[in-house]
Amino acid sequence: MTSELVSPRKSESKPARELSPEQAAAAAMVAEAKARGLALTGPDGLLKLFTKNVLETALNEEMTEHLGHEKNRADLGRESTNVRNGTRPKTVISDAAGEVDIEVPRDRESTFEPQIVKKRQRRLTEVDEIVLSLYAKGMTTGEISAHFAEIYGAAVSKETISRITDKVVAEMQEWASRPLDGIYVAVFIDAIHVKVRDGQVANRPVYAAIGVTVDGHKDVLGLWMGSGGEGAKFWMSVLIDLKNRGVRDVFFLVCDGLKGLPDVVANVWPQTIVQTCIVHLIRNTFRLVSRRDWEAVKRDIKPIYTAASPDAALAALDEFEEKWGAKHSAVIRLWRNAWDEFTPFLGYDVEIRTMICSTNAIESLNARYRRAVRARGHFPTEQAAMKRLYLVTRSLDPTGTGRARWTMRWKPVINAFAITFGDRWPGAETY
Repeated sequence: MTSELVSPRKSESKPARELSPEQAAAAAMVAEAKARGLALTGPDGLLKLFTKNVLETALNEEMTEHLGHEKNRADLGRESTNVRNGTRPKTVISDAAGEVDIEVPRDRESTFEPQIVKKRQRRLTEVDEIVLSLYAKGMTTGEISAHFAEIYGAAVSKETISRITDKVVAEMQEWASRPLDGIYVAVFIDAIHVKVRDGQVANRPVYAAIGVTVDGHKDVLGLWMGSGGEGAKFWMSVLIDLKNRGVRDVFFLVCDGLKGLPDVVANVWPQTIVQTCIVHLIRNTFRLVSRRDWEAVKRDIKPIYTAASPDAALAALDEFEEKWGAKHSAVIRLWRNAWDEFTPFLGYDVEIRTMICSTNAIESLNARYRRAVRARGHFPTEQAAMKRLYLVTRSLDPTGTGRARWTMRWKPVINAFAITFGDRWPGAETY
């Protein structure tokens, strides 16, 4: 009795699970591949066929959207005469399917710009961007190749990685010569040193400049490789390059107090105010003071750089000299020698003061550069070093231009600049 009651339930068939459209399409392709004797993977497998079909279908859909009609279904009264004009063969590389041969549709007027597989694009994945990102972080081609083998289980040779990174050279050259804005409210300059093997390994200075635009963006203006030590003479060529690329006016140029630089700046932009970095000046002060006097000196120099005006700062410096002049005459000499480049910011609103009192804007960029340089050690050529630093710059901004929004509140700053420099502000607005 029990077996008779149970057996009908066992023999009942369950309804087939309903497949999603995607699963149904995949099941149909797998069944077709089995019927045709195709393997799922491999040089001529289903995965490659599937990739080819998807790409060609998507490209044809893009062409339909571009022309505004299906194949052979153009409206008789339409204005455009552009139609399909056959296809062209192209081979693209996929990590999953290897090399895939596809047919890219063409139009008669050659105005079609495919997006899923762009012109001159050869890779379907983000391998290139991963390689460039790892290279920018300081990894060598061998380390990147090992990283792909370990993390992704994919073989990417050192030669392939070199070719990928070499592709940015033309992009770097275009970036280095691009036109710039006509006016920058401030330009921050500094140099770092990298080791380049040119016969023998030697330190080479790389000059960097960041400009702050009138709409509050930090723009990495360029990178320039020099020779020997950092010098005002080379900075002259850098500033002339910026001027030739369209920079006709800079309100403030902020630097670390390099000797001879104010004269160089005056030759390029006569109205530009050179401002010494206050942080550098304070840092250099403590290099001349014994550690036991640090706290007292720190307390006594603060009234100088927080003074309400240049005159008040000078009075504070005189008081500091009365107290410390006999013991730390080198500190007094340091401040008086830097006075003409130190005092300009004291004559402006607190919003402008906060922005131009230090080179922190470019110091943070240089910290990224140094991190990538230390990871690499030294570079075989000047181009290899510049390529690494450019990729670091490129990584700061998804558009690859090295621009980023200013981190501080910009509205009060822009109002202060627009009022103070109303006669030089773009459009000569008055407030």
